[in-house]
Amino acid sequence: MDSIIPLGQKNTLVEYMILSGADNRPPMLDKDMYDSWKSRMELYMQNREHGRMILESVEHGPLIWPIVEENGVTRTKKYAELSAAEKIQADCDMKVTNIILQGLPADIYSLFNHHIVAKDLWERVQLLMQGGITS
Repeated sequence: MDSIIPLGQKNTLVEYMILSGADNRPPMLDKDMYDSWKSRMELYMQNREHGRMILESVEHGPLIWPIVEENGVTRTKKYAELSAAEKIQADCDMKVTNIILQGLPADIYSLFNHHIVAKDLWERVQLLMQGGITS
């Protein structure tokens, strides 16, 4: 198999990780490099299964769960009652919140770990990094 990085050279750990496809952990936020982290996180999310749906959760918010009416009572559908596409979106909503939280250092994580909606979490981290939130 041909390698992108010539063998025999001194390769960095990152180059070896790229070659081996190691992408099991989201990038950790470096407070001085927010824009870079944001770009890498978006690429990481897009590279996950159902990546487009994951990014939709960040950009537009979570699935609005459908409602049903039974015997004159209106209620939100249960997970088991969702369509296949709705179940995938609901799962992606939870997955992206976990991805974002895993990419935060402990001091920032502790500020936002109670946020369960990825869009809100993403926006609050952005505000904090751009100086809009004081801790």
